Amino acid sequence: MTSAPTPTTVRRIRPDDAARMRALRLEMLADAPLAFLETVAEAAARPHADFAARVAAVSRGDHTAQFVADPGGRLVGHAGGTVAPDEPGLTLVYAVYVTPDRRGSGLLAALVDAVAAWSRACGRPELMMEVVVGNDRAFRAYQKLGFTDTGVRVGHPRIPALRELQMRRPA
Repeated sequence: MTSAPTPTTVRRIRPDDAARMRALRLEMLADAPLAFLETVAEAAARPHADFAARVAAVSRGDHTAQFVADPGGRLVGHAGGTVAPDEPGLTLVYAVYVTPDRRGSGLLAALVDAVAAWSRACGRPELMMEVVVGNDRAFRAYQKLGFTDTGVRVGHPRIPALRELQMRRPA
């Protein structure tokens, strides 16, 4: 008999989530090393106090926010949003991740919806994200959430041989 999945709350990150978020961040980087802007080694080397300060900073305010999927133990998902520097009505969605055993459970949609609700509340009616060209699994998942390929391609910020495609949708 299979047990039902643990109920999971998607919510804005809190300062007391720092240790659990650090563990999730290391998982994210190990699982999808091309998708994020630092390596596992870089993240692991960062002092916990620095990590805790970052978590505290994104737990409040209208400039940058992070949301987590919290079943009450280990965090199982994350999505962030930040104001676009050149488009005041746009939120850039970043660091989207759902732990492998929770993929396909609806957590991706719930995390993106949390970023979207925050974006709307901040007066930004549009979302944009970048996906590594060739990451078809992520591309299809974001299409299902209403993102469309804009046709814009940009260089990967860390790996010159890679390109990223931009996707947008209403918040």
